[in-house]
Amino acid sequence: MHLKKNKSKLGLAVALCLTLGLLPYFPEPHIWGKLKWIAGGAEGMGIMDYFDTVLHGFPWVFLVIMIVKTIVKK
Repeated sequence: MHLKKNKSKLGLAVALCLTLGLLPYFPEPHIWGKLKWIAGGAEGMGIMDYFDTVLHGFPWVFLVIMIVKTIVKK
């Protein structure tokens, strides 16, 4: 029963990553651009940029948590 719940949550996490986690897709995924900006020293980043990074990064954190939960439950 729990494995079925985890699989549905895992599917939700994947869907969130492919949409909110990557949008806008062009010229590069938004989260990738933000992470490169932070890795480059985050010069010129404001509070809204950090909030935006958290917003676009949440689905990826959720995905990792769901993968770990699925593996541990097996």
